[in-house]
Amino acid sequence: MNAPFDKRQNNAATHPAFLSIWEIEAYYGESYIVQNVSFNIHEGEILALLGRNGAGKTSTLRTIARLGDPELKHGEIWLDHQPLHEMKSHEAAAAGIALVPEDRRIIPGLTVEENLQLAQIAPPIGWSLQRIYELFPRLEERKKQEGVTLSGGEQQMLSIARALARDIKVLLLDEPYEGLAPVIVQEIAKTLEIIRDQGITTVIVEQNAVAALKLADRAVILDTGTVVYDGSAKEVLDDEKLRAEYLAI
Repeated sequence: MNAPFDKRQNNAATHPAFLSIWEIEAYYGESYIVQNVSFNIHEGEILALLGRNGAGKTSTLRTIARLGDPELKHGEIWLDHQPLHEMKSHEAAAAGIALVPEDRRIIPGLTVEENLQLAQIAPPIGWSLQRIYELFPRLEERKKQEGVTLSGGEQQMLSIARALARDIKVLLLDEPYEGLAPVIVQEIAKTLEIIRDQGITTVIVEQNAVAALKLADRAVILDTGTVVYDGSAKEVLDDEKLRAEYLAI
């Protein structure tokens, strides 16, 4: 098992990775959810953040995005030498963090294109609509359709496209394959590979662990809020005992 990065590296000058999570502890009220979690992510990498239900995966994503719920009580989060742990959610978003939540948050009453345009009202503006439609031709076909009437897979595409409409460095995906047919899962995975090739770093939380591991470069496994594995995604796929113990697959 590979260890998390050296915990003595507690400032931006010594953090070697693009996104560094250092000994974070986060709480919902008095409940201790994320417990001393540390790991590194390199630029352009896809990392699968895995674990059983209740392991703290979504809470870790929300803490990185600085949503304030759960509350970060200890630790540091550095993005490209910027201290995310000192930021509010809107500041983290401006710094390049984009969270696509499990419920996708498509805005009712707005068309596909209006959802995308709304994301570009204020800087920093990311991909142009033309570039987004090149990646998601199905969204261009449905650009005048109300976003909430799209299929589940199309809504997931819209959620990811809306994130790309901002100038982002890190894409945080919470259960992007939830409720989707296998053929759509494959389509989303191919899209995420293209996004990686554009230099965007991705963290994916997913109950469909096999699909996430096939996509990812590396994996971090959480168990009851702590890191129990940090290493190669392929190693997890190849290690039946590890998968059975921590992922029940």
